[in-house]
Amino acid sequence: MKRGFYTIMGAQFFSSLADNALLIAAIAQLLELDGPAWMIPLLKFFFTVSYVGLAAFVGAFADAIPKGQVMFITNTIKIVGCIMLFLVGYVQFVGIPEYVMVLAAYAVVGFGAAAYSPAKYGILTELLPPEKLVIANGWIEGLTVASIILGTVLGGALISPKVASMLIAIDVPHIDTGIETPAESAIVVIAVIYVIAAVFNLFIPDTGARYARQQTNPLLLIRDFYGCFVMLWKDKLGQISLSITTLFWGAGATLQFIVLKWAESHLGLPLDQGAILQGITALGIAIGAIMAARFIPLKRSLDVLPAGVVMGAVVVVMIFVTSLPLVYALLIFIGALAGFFVVPMNALLQHRGYVLLSAGHSIAVQNFNENVSILVMLALYAAMIKSDLHINVIIVIFGAFVVLTMLAVIQRHRYNQRRGDSLHLIGMKTSVKRGLP
Repeated sequence: MKRGFYTIMGAQFFSSLADNALLIAAIAQLLELDGPAWMIPLLKFFFTVSYVGLAAFVGAFADAIPKGQVMFITNTIKIVGCIMLFLVGYVQFVGIPEYVMVLAAYAVVGFGAAAYSPAKYGILTELLPPEKLVIANGWIEGLTVASIILGTVLGGALISPKVASMLIAIDVPHIDTGIETPAESAIVVIAVIYVIAAVFNLFIPDTGARYARQQTNPLLLIRDFYGCFVMLWKDKLGQISLSITTLFWGAGATLQFIVLKWAESHLGLPLDQGAILQGITALGIAIGAIMAARFIPLKRSLDVLPAGVVMGAVVVVMIFVTSLPLVYALLIFIGALAGFFVVPMNALLQHRGYVLLSAGHSIAVQNFNENVSILVMLALYAAMIKSDLHINVIIVIFGAFVVLTMLAVIQRHRYNQRRGDSLHLIGMKTSVKRGLP
């Protein structure tokens, strides 16, 4: 791997570490403010809105300037969101409940993340040849999952009574920090981690990739985005990989909150301990990602589709498990299945997107689809929680949905293959849209 790849990995690790720790801190802040339970999944909903609303614009932004600069700018926006979260208890707006302000501040962090994403993934296709993409995605996903594990555990640790009391008790000479709650102390630590990520961003190399001058007219950008959207969905390989990643991210975001709710009602675990179970699931994803990177070349990426069906079926087993050792084993297995089938799909989608479109635009289309899925599934989950549907019923519905959707995608792939072999397109380097060799 090129040296710059490891700098990208460092930047991604610390930014993702902070993202995942911040989710736990924001949930704790909502609980401190006595926000309703159904608002908790809306944190992720508000975080994700920017991915959908900005999809037509962030791809052009990512391709307009070197991607290391894009990552630095957008990481700074995340720091601003952190500051806003910290100030929720100190800046009052007439008629607006504080827990609504938490959602708004977290949405700013999502704004930064939405603009960050096309750059962090798009730079891989600029830096590396197609045959390296599965390995690179395995490393990136493995490292991202490691940051998810450590981030959720860190978030849980920072809001735990023992650690929070130590942080609140820190005396800075001549400075009144204003830190009074566990959530506030956690947010300060997380902001420092975002600063570390920003430092890594400064050292990401310029790949030398340059694109045509990007549009600035919003209507033309939307029209261009729509054209990219249609082109990727019409591609026989693009539509399959895009379907899988869209399902994975929607299901994965929902599973985060299902695990927390399940830990509380089924296992009697508080938030700081339930967050550890999220980390256990992420550990499984890392294992699956590493296995995929080791054994699945880009040419055989579509061989992993049945793993998604198995994952959906295994999720339902959660309702029968109460022993913690078995809980850990089950969550690791679910995560491993998820990581094993999504990493090759990510690599295939990035490759086809780069061939058909451009690095930034293809990731923007991917983000749009994946985050629409997150919004829809989180809204449905919040509605089920508000309707007092038992968590076991929700888990069965969730698992059945994953199984049926995966079976439908497999059938679509078989149908495409009967109409003409599209697998020979994997690894081709000729760009349809840009005409580059």
